Amino acid sequence: MTMKEQTSLPLGADLYGDLLDTTPSEQTGWQGYWPGLAMTIIAALAAAWLSDHYGAPRMLMGLLIGLAFNFANGDPRLHPGLGFASKTLLRWGIVVTGLQVTVWQIIDLGWASFAWIAAMVVLVTATGALAARIFRLGSGFGVLAGGSVAICGASAALALSSVLGERRSSQAQLTLVLVTISAASAIAMSLYPVLAHMLGLTDRQAGWLVGGSIHDVAQALGAGYSFSDEAGETAAIVKLTRVALLAPALAAVALIFPADAGQKRARVELPWFVIGFLVLGGINSVVALPHVTTDWAKIVTQSLLLLAVTATGIRSPMHLLLGQGWRSAIPVIAATLVAFGLSLLGALLIA
Repeated sequence: MTMKEQTSLPLGADLYGDLLDTTPSEQTGWQGYWPGLAMTIIAALAAAWLSDHYGAPRMLMGLLIGLAFNFANGDPRLHPGLGFASKTLLRWGIVVTGLQVTVWQIIDLGWASFAWIAAMVVLVTATGALAARIFRLGSGFGVLAGGSVAICGASAALALSSVLGERRSSQAQLTLVLVTISAASAIAMSLYPVLAHMLGLTDRQAGWLVGGSIHDVAQALGAGYSFSDEAGETAAIVKLTRVALLAPALAAVALIFPADAGQKRARVELPWFVIGFLVLGGINSVVALPHVTTDWAKIVTQSLLLLAVTATGIRSPMHLLLGQGWRSAIPVIAATLVAFGLSLLGALLIA
């Protein structure tokens, strides 16, 4: 792939890396992963060392070191490995997180919490749509922006875009949403744990706040674990509850926005990593797993998420954000602020 061809790709993927085809070709094979993986592992080890010696959040160090090496993303030899780390390793990290969660914890979260999270998804999506309408950006773009913030970042954006159709959400708008969400989520990951400390929130309240408001799964978990282990586990439950609402949200959008003529919609499906999370959570709920198993699962989860965050920093096309008009970012920003406010209120009232 030449540099000219590379710049024509629809860049803007967040931690899921969904916009770039990271599957190695038959000619490249699995050996094509190693350059990008090697850089990711070295950067992640550096982040872990800095975290252990200076007390800085490990995920934040991984993201910052990754961003410092962002220039390396210009080398196409690194793309397969970086994509694998930011996409596949992330999703497996989410699956393994299921071994740290039980049905009893979800029940302990309470029906009030579930109802609040569902209401948040609706209100945050509506905020994006309203902001887009005020600034004459189109209702489809507003739903795309708000729904992406409300549920799970890029995966939600891609799914919503396929339901809305090209006429209501163009490729350029999709890319803008992805890039803006990446920036907002990175800022939230760095800022929200600090705000939680300043507000004197408990571990559970802090987990509720970051799990309910941060766009991306890995960054939500990273922010939670940077506060405490209990906050990270609570953030995982709250965040994955939001992700599980993706399927009903897509169905609702499909009913509100009829399909364009001749458009074929993809079948609404629950992401496989959410299913894996639920399966392992179910196993952990009915089987008394040894402590050594759950302890190793926690280490594996945090390691995979650190690799994913680091790879995302390396491959983040942040320069694209600088070339976009400020008005187009308003729906994402407005939805992000409402998500934070509702999550903080939920943390104080329910958690």
